[in-house]
Amino acid sequence: MSQPSSLLRTRGQHDSGKVTMVELFFDLVFVYAVTQLSHSLLAKLTMAGAVEIFALLLAVWWVWIYTSWATNWLDPERIPVRMSLFVLMFAGLLMSVSIPAAFAERGLLFAAAYVFMQVGRTLFFLWAVRSGSRNMIRNFQRILAWLLLSAAFWIAGGLTDGNTRLLCWAAALFIEFISPAMLFWVPGLGRSSTADWDVDGNHMAERCALFVIIALGESLLVTGATFADQSWNFDVITAFVIAVVGTVALWWIYFDSGAQRAHHRIIHSDDPGQQARVAYTYIHTLIIASIIVCAVADELVLAHPDHASNAGISALLGGPALYVLGCALFKWVTSGRRMPPLSHLVGLGLLTTLLPFAYAHVFSALVLSALTTSVLVAVWESHSVRHSAS
Repeated sequence: MSQPSSLLRTRGQHDSGKVTMVELFFDLVFVYAVTQLSHSLLAKLTMAGAVEIFALLLAVWWVWIYTSWATNWLDPERIPVRMSLFVLMFAGLLMSVSIPAAFAERGLLFAAAYVFMQVGRTLFFLWAVRSGSRNMIRNFQRILAWLLLSAAFWIAGGLTDGNTRLLCWAAALFIEFISPAMLFWVPGLGRSSTADWDVDGNHMAERCALFVIIALGESLLVTGATFADQSWNFDVITAFVIAVVGTVALWWIYFDSGAQRAHHRIIHSDDPGQQARVAYTYIHTLIIASIIVCAVADELVLAHPDHASNAGISALLGGPALYVLGCALFKWVTSGRRMPPLSHLVGLGLLTTLLPFAYAHVFSALVLSALTTSVLVAVWESHSVRHSAS
């Protein structure tokens, strides 16, 4: 692993786990992907539409987080690794372009681009570490086997349409999401162990935090663009202020100290692979999904502050609730506490109490947005972590 020809990062140096510029460049494709997801959800704000967009979100997140795992080991400053990221960027752009019509005429393009990224990256990794650790090679051989199995369902779904496509892609996502929990067990190859996933905790924590920033940035872009297109009056200006405060509250809940504590914990963990799998791979799915839903809710309120449909109410309540839940789980598993932060549990309770009033249309969209934002402010991390010992 220390040979000059190795494409692996050199561990132990002060900057060995830093996020490189080419990784940030790679992330630009996913800025576009998140925008496509939020716009598609807004255009299909029904139960069926939400299920479809959630499936696409899972795919986008999964291909990004798997790439982040790969570059945790591989050195993006080496030319072969850098070129592989550029190829993945191109495929990711095709995948992102196809998102709005992924359940229509561009399903096969989405599936093919996704499979190419997942399988192609894994094959490249196996080539890159061909003379490296046997455990690492075996680990990625098992991953490849699972990805090839799911690939059959992705392509089958792309060749069909309607509910059949959704079922095929749901099966593919189930295969991919359950595989890390099963430690990628493959007959004849056995299973991996979290000890095999000797990730650099500094890199993993920073990469996931940057994706949260991407999602929050997209939320601000949506808010600004929608506000600029409206006729400005008291309600619209108030909705704009509430949306910005809400986004700041989302940032604060995640970043004020919880992210730093989780960062410190994974760096000093005896089993960083376990932390990376649960806290950063699985739980962050909820956090990213909720930010997208919150962005859609903000756009709805800016466009129609007087009234919200039941679907809009679901977004106004569901986005904050899902975010608080995701952050509560994230802080719980990375803090060693017996229970999630109390303020987060209280926040979830307050959001739940709003349900009957919201669906009875007691509140306008603007008032409901103000109430949910107030709940987010109430669970700011300075209250939930710094001033709480339990």
